[in-house]
Amino acid sequence: MIPDYYEFCNSAKVVSGKGAIENLGFELAALGASRPLVLTNAQLLELKIATIVIDALADTDAEVVAVYDDVPVDSSVAVVNDVARVFSEKGADAIVAVGGGSVLDTAKGAAIVLTHGGDLMDHRGAESLMGRRAVAFIAVPTTAGTGSEVTSAAVIKDTERHVKMGFTALSLLPDVAVLDGRMTVKLPPRLTASTAMDALTHAVESFSCVQANPLSDCYARAAIGLVREHLPEVLDHPKAHAPRLALANAALLAGVAFSNAMVGIVHAMGHAAGGVAGVPHGDAMAILLPHGMVFNLPVAGDRYGELLLDLAGAEVYASTPADERAAAAIDAVRAMTRMLHERAGLPLTLCEAGVLPEQVPDIARAALDDGALSMNPRQPTYEELVEILKAAL
Repeated sequence: MIPDYYEFCNSAKVVSGKGAIENLGFELAALGASRPLVLTNAQLLELKIATIVIDALADTDAEVVAVYDDVPVDSSVAVVNDVARVFSEKGADAIVAVGGGSVLDTAKGAAIVLTHGGDLMDHRGAESLMGRRAVAFIAVPTTAGTGSEVTSAAVIKDTERHVKMGFTALSLLPDVAVLDGRMTVKLPPRLTASTAMDALTHAVESFSCVQANPLSDCYARAAIGLVREHLPEVLDHPKAHAPRLALANAALLAGVAFSNAMVGIVHAMGHAAGGVAGVPHGDAMAILLPHGMVFNLPVAGDRYGELLLDLAGAEVYASTPADERAAAAIDAVRAMTRMLHERAGLPLTLCEAGVLPEQVPDIARAALDDGALSMNPRQPTYEELVEILKAAL
């Protein structure tokens, strides 16, 4: 069904495949840049993942003017401002961000400061980031989950006020997203599973949220199919580049989908569980996705029924009666999480993830205030959120 009205945007160029990293020099030149600052973290340098990018740039006409590797697990205002300072002092003209969501969000935050001036905190609030970005920006993701390389949002932590702030603007979209199997090949099984479930949840929620549209649907369904097909293969052969690249593409596709159609109740609860109880985001998604789908079933059953094809394959879809497909889709998600629990140690319950029963009310209250709920197809009450969370314990 075509909505009465929708908008869709994604302007990032995607460079994906074997040897994609070696195209960085060309992509920088095409952007009119030659003095990149490489943004990463110390662990990626130690694992010699970020060095793949640095070495590739050494064989080009570009000059790496600085390598900034002091990015924390949660991107922070102080680090963002410091990256912008180093960028200006070194006379850089581009950011090449190599890392997961925190590194990519730090790059987006630094781009805000470099474009609009002042301190990052000066640019809070809606409609405060108008206009074009002033610096070239290439994203090289090293996890296959967040999709930050093709999203127009960043989450930055204010460590003084102990809050995470969201920034959204089309100018935060990277110019280029580079996917290369070498970037994720060293991810351990647990993190591989967790990030893949983040991507899967982006896709499922974007397909069922109120802003879903024909274009976002295509990206979401493609992402789900890639996760279903290639995640077990990656667990079987963790050093194989081809299935790793497939999961990286799944995360990117899901990122495009949810940046246009948004996410819903699962992310609201997941954000809250992370804030209150420190549950890693991907783990929270794996635990809460089937519970969120059960809650949405009365209003999103037809949509979930369509996804059975992507979640379980053509044979299961064809052999399942139409009125049973939505429930079967939820069962397919549960089967995937059980497989990941057995093979990668992913938790199946909030208790296994460290949530205490007495924390449930605080998580429910935080989830109720989360902006992701506004796009969910069914609006929960506080009491309903408590019941969903108790069921997930």
